[in-house]
Formats: sequence, C-alpha cells, structure tokens
Amino acid sequence: MIRDVSYDVMPMATAVSREGVIAAARGVVADGHQPTMEEVAAAAGVSVRTLFRLFGSRQALLGELDQEPPPTARQRILESALELVGQRGLAELSMDELAADAGFSRATLYRLFPGKPALFRELIRTYSPWEAIVDTIEAAPDRSPQLVMPAVGRALAGAMTRRAGLLLRMVFEMVKGDPDTTEGVRHALDRGLPDLVRYISEQMAAGRLRRMHPIVALQLFAGPIVAHQITRPLAALVGFDRPEEEVVDQIVAAWLRAMSPREQE
Repeated sequence: MIRDVSYDVMPMATAVSREGVIAAARGVVADGHQPTMEEVAAAAGVSVRTLFRLFGSRQALLGELDQEPPPTARQRILESALELVGQRGLAELSMDELAADAGFSRATLYRLFPGKPALFRELIRTYSPWEAIVDTIEAAPDRSPQLVMPAVGRALAGAMTRRAGLLLRMVFEMVKGDPDTTEGVRHALDRGLPDLVRYISEQMAAGRLRRMHPIVALQLFAGPIVAHQITRPLAALVGFDRPEEEVVDQIVAAWLRAMSPREQE
C-alpha cells in the first residue's frame, strides 16, 4: 500500500540530493517494475514536486535508474522512422523501407500506424519535449518561474539529447504544411506548447516576469538550449566538457535574470 504523497514543497531544512533519491528509488524497482513518481517520492521521503525539480520528468528519472525495457515493436518502428525522416523527410519516406529497417512486416507496421499522418503524430508525441513539460507545469502550476523553468529547461534538453538534428528536421517537416504532417502539428498545438505559453503569460500578468509577447519570451528561452545541443559536439573539440544539466541551468538562470520585472524599471 503506497502512503499518500504530499505535493507541497518540502521544508527547507530537509537536504535532498539526486543521489539520495536514486538510491531510494532502486529499492522500489523489482522484476522490471517501473515505479511512478508517487512511488519514488514515497520511498525517498520527498514531494513529487521535488522529484520534478531534481529530474525534470519521470523519463529522466527512470533513465538514471537504467530502467530501459526491451523495445516494443512500436518503439523500434518509431526509432527507425525518426532516423529515416531525419535523413530524407516524411514525403520521401517509404513505409515498405521503414518496415524492413525496423525488422517487421508491412502488415505489422500498418496495424500500428495506418499511414504517414498517424506515424508523424506519434513521432511528435513520443520525441517532442511537450509531454514532459506539461507534466512539470501541471505538477505545480502556481509555482514561481524560478522553480518551474529550470525543470522545463531540463525537459527540453533531455528530449533533444543526441537527437537535436533529427528533431529540427521534424520541425521543418511541420512548417512545410504537408497534409501528412497536419495531424501531428495539431497534436503539438493541442498540448504542450500552449500550456507553456499560457504559464509564461500568467507569470507576466502576476508580475513575476517582465512583460513582452509570450512567444518571444519562449523563443528567448528555447533558442539558447537548442543552440547548445546543436553546437555541443563542436564545443567538445575545443575542450568544453561541462555537464549538460549545468549548462542548461546556467542558460535558464540567465533567462530568468533577463526576464526579471526589475529589468523593465
């Protein structure tokens, strides 16, 4: 029986570390069971909010626990589709080639994804950062940007890790206006992006962020994180090896300073 888990912020006197949470989480991992955030929070004696602050998303936490189950047919097909769409675009994607690349029959592919629109919609749902970002915002919608935006930044960076180029190609496919991408674009605009824009707008209205168009504020937030992901391999060639989370936290901290209402005075 899992005890109730508070979503309130834990007392400041309680020192919480990622390592301590991970150690506690390993105690609830058994026989391939992937614990919920509530189960981990109960085992670690922290709030669910604290877990999102430390890890950004459940997916990131499970990654720390090396909880990577064998890929299902759906996962293998999506991995292959992401690579192939990144190489040549959705219009040039052959469903027969995708089935062969993923190692499944054409019948299996079409049973899971009846066509390119369904495939592209699932690519966006699976690989975009929006689900993790929505989880972060919904966990504590009234928290200040100083607490929420670092978790949002980590979720964005985590979704792009080792996939920045491929995800940018997906964005290019979205703006082309191809009928096969319409359903996926609609999904992206239904959940995630509007939630983050709404949160930023509400924080501006509450006087916690400087006023400007929320889309511009979002672009100023996401742009440097995306640029870091793209240029990270080049930066490594000149000896830049700072941990990704540290860099993302610095980018978010700079954004928060620039977005402080005091900067408008």
